[in-house]
Amino acid sequence: MNTKVNKEWLVCFGVVLILWLLLFWPLQWSAIPFGVVAAALIVIVLGQRFPKDAVKALDWRRWVALLQYIPFFAWYVLKANVDVAARVLHPDVPIRPGIVKVRTTLTTEMAKTALANSITLTPGTLTIDIDGQDLYIHWINISTDDVQQRTAEIVGRFEPLLRRIFE
Repeated sequence: MNTKVNKEWLVCFGVVLILWLLLFWPLQWSAIPFGVVAAALIVIVLGQRFPKDAVKALDWRRWVALLQYIPFFAWYVLKANVDVAARVLHPDVPIRPGIVKVRTTLTTEMAKTALANSITLTPGTLTIDIDGQDLYIHWINISTDDVQQRTAEIVGRFEPLLRRIFE
């Protein structure tokens, strides 16, 4: 257990140090010792707030899945932008807005947060709340009243890759 905690804190230290060094880009050698001290202090003070199992971030397969997710997500954002623009420009403004409940099969808090943010960043949808496995989404055009179909349409496209990244 102690080794696991040390590895997690070491990963968190590395992430904080990298972010510190990126803030001082182009790299100045005088920033490195201050970055090490700052990262150590942040990890000591806020180490308990970092995600559980942060060591999982070192798995290269998660990074491959992330690299697959980025263009996949960008494609859906582009499609949603076109859809929202078409609805706004249409003379009748064909929308049926409302709040819907969808269910996720993701289990970790980080995965659910990434899913909620992906939904929110996609135009026409906004995640309002996460309650256990349920997400409450404001949707610009409710196309169905069936929970399973809504879940497949809103959540289903993002879940498989997010599962590979975060779980």
